[in-house]
Amino acid sequence: MATQHFLTLLFFILLSCNTLTTISSSSSSEKEDTFDFIRPINPKLLGLNKKEKLSHLRFYWHDILSGKKPTSIKIIPPSLKLNTTTSFGLVNMFDDPLTLGPQLSSKLVGKAQGFYASASQDDFGLLMAMNLAFIEGKYNGSSITIMGRDLIFDKVREMPIVGGSGIFRFARGYALATTKWFDPKSYDAIVEYDVYAQRNLLSTGIRHALITSQDAEEISLSTHTSKTS
Repeated sequence: MATQHFLTLLFFILLSCNTLTTISSSSSSEKEDTFDFIRPINPKLLGLNKKEKLSHLRFYWHDILSGKKPTSIKIIPPSLKLNTTTSFGLVNMFDDPLTLGPQLSSKLVGKAQGFYASASQDDFGLLMAMNLAFIEGKYNGSSITIMGRDLIFDKVREMPIVGGSGIFRFARGYALATTKWFDPKSYDAIVEYDVYAQRNLLSTGIRHALITSQDAEEISLSTHTSKTS
């Protein structure tokens, strides 16, 4: 009887050891897989430092739906299943010019490329998603990405900056949109944008394809700039 109890105890001890070994091995494997997927790195490897720059950019967004060469086109019509006055479900894709002044003939500083969609059944609230792709001066090739809610009949709308590229890599901040002109027949519009972008300055020793300077001068479309540490 004693021998039987001893063998039973030994069996459970061996089983427990095997279970612990399996769990440990699985945990180690998961750590290795996680390490392969994501791991911390030194920010200096990307040329980042603690200095940041806050830039204010002002330009005009021209959304043109009329004429022979519209810059904004409807790609999805509003749903016919819902009796709504807000065109819920409507989606427009655009490649709109950004100019220094409110006139379309003003100096071109970039393009706004993206889409807006009617996302509200109760008011005229658009989901706005766009890249502000600049072509002027040292900002040429750099972009700021904005995604947010645009209540088009509000005097001023605020939308967040969710990122950027080139000089605006790691950008954050917000944009204020103010409609300066709107045609109720064609739906053409001119919107003034005030964009406040906070970005990390890049170390001089790092050179990326789209970055030509650590601290590029603000081009003419930037009206206010300040440095923070």
